[in-house]
Amino acid sequence: MAAHNWQYRESLVAVTALIVGGFALQLSLGPLNPYFLHSPVNACLAALIILWAALSLVLKKYRVVQWLSGVHLAVALILALLVLSLIMGLTPQFSRPRPEGGLFSRLGLTSMTSSWPFMLVYLATLVSLAMAAFRRLARLRRNLVFFLNHAGLWLVLAAAGLGAADRARHIMHVEEGQVEWRVYSQDRQVLELPLAIRLDDFDLEEYPPKLAVIDRGTGAPLPEGRPELYQVNQDTPRLLDWDLTVLEYFYRAVPAGEGQYKETARPDSAQAVKVAVKNRRTGEERQGWVTAGNRFLPPSHLALNEGTVLVMSRPEPKRFTSKIKVFTQDGQEKEAVLEVNKPLRIGGWLIYQYGYDNQAGRMSSYSSFELVYDPWLYVAYAGLALGTLGALGLIYQGRRPKESA
Repeated sequence: MAAHNWQYRESLVAVTALIVGGFALQLSLGPLNPYFLHSPVNACLAALIILWAALSLVLKKYRVVQWLSGVHLAVALILALLVLSLIMGLTPQFSRPRPEGGLFSRLGLTSMTSSWPFMLVYLATLVSLAMAAFRRLARLRRNLVFFLNHAGLWLVLAAAGLGAADRARHIMHVEEGQVEWRVYSQDRQVLELPLAIRLDDFDLEEYPPKLAVIDRGTGAPLPEGRPELYQVNQDTPRLLDWDLTVLEYFYRAVPAGEGQYKETARPDSAQAVKVAVKNRRTGEERQGWVTAGNRFLPPSHLALNEGTVLVMSRPEPKRFTSKIKVFTQDGQEKEAVLEVNKPLRIGGWLIYQYGYDNQAGRMSSYSSFELVYDPWLYVAYAGLALGTLGALGLIYQGRRPKESA
């Protein structure tokens, strides 16, 4: 077969045969265990692909090498990945094939990322992409932008696929004042991690509370369907027919006896507000303390008339933080104050603030952390950096004719 005949038709036939072979392996051998690519297997496989791509520079005169690194096979592989990804996006996916899924499930289409067809096409794409990038090394100065784009894409794809087996994600619950290093796996088995977390303090900051008028009989906020809420720090103290005047507001308060509240720094405190209300139609006036309470303090409300009551909704969390100290097996120690979207990085791990006891609020006895381990993350970052440089190079090349004109 002449080299110029190895084009789109032949490439599509070859990729189709690869997918069919993958389905045959899926039916005969069962689903692929994605964790077989765990370190160091994935690193060795990546090294072999790079070594073969480098060796292809010596073998570039052979037609099969030219075809493997050519655009025709690349387009066919991208099309195959697109089709498989569409199937994955349009069907429910599970970690393993399900017997009730029938042939569709047995073929691996409901567990695409652990199926033989997807893995074979993915590995073929890595090989073709690496060979295409190395093919331009002979004239790197002329083809620098091409190399940066393809090398960057290869690194991102390698990190996403080959590094998947090394990634780990766990949720750890740590009691205040305690040290924890154990988590549960997906099958509820206890795992011991190579790092431990000590929770020194948990703090929760809340928004100012909201007041509402509710129906005494049903407990529904009024008016039904479109309830009115008044936030304590707002400038429009009016609810339905009642004008409100905030007399006192304590962010942390406890009962002081005889229906009164006092400000305190106690952790079991709750937000409380003393209000005076006046009905604009009847002239009735009321005054009293209102609080939503918490797990340790009972709520308090203000009766407006026989049918309605002024209550406080549970304050919404504004910001919650955890003061922690982290220890690793290799002797690293690091202190930090964690909050949402501000993780701590230590020893290859990212530690995120995840949650707390929502019912206890500020009195939560524990804090939850999300621990993410991804040793291939820097490989992905390197790929994104190369891709960005390649994109800037494309922009520069596109502007050169205009500047020289």
